[in-house]
Amino acid sequence: MDVNEFFEALPARYNRTAAAGMTKTIQWHITDADPGVWAFEITDGEGRLIPGGVDSPDTTFTTDTATWIGVAQGEQDAMRAFMTGRLKVTGDTMLATRSAELFGSQPA
Repeated sequence: MDVNEFFEALPARYNRTAAAGMTKTIQWHITDADPGVWAFEITDGEGRLIPGGVDSPDTTFTTDTATWIGVAQGEQDAMRAFMTGRLKVTGDTMLATRSAELFGSQPA
């Protein structure tokens, strides 16, 4: 899986039940990808992917392709990547911790 395939598949993995009543935007900045920014907007539980991102997301993951694909495929521990500085999270960290719940069994 490459990073574009990951984001194209994201809406199909989205768990509307887990996001019921939520209005938040999660953004990913993949530093070595082109394009390198994607957002997923959740409005009252409904979700949509926004290639190119948004100006004011609630939380942002910043990392490189290899790290993110490793995390997304369960081959790399997200917390370890965070603790070693390979994955940065800005904004609402509680929302970031819910990403696996929001996007299925694979971390997002």
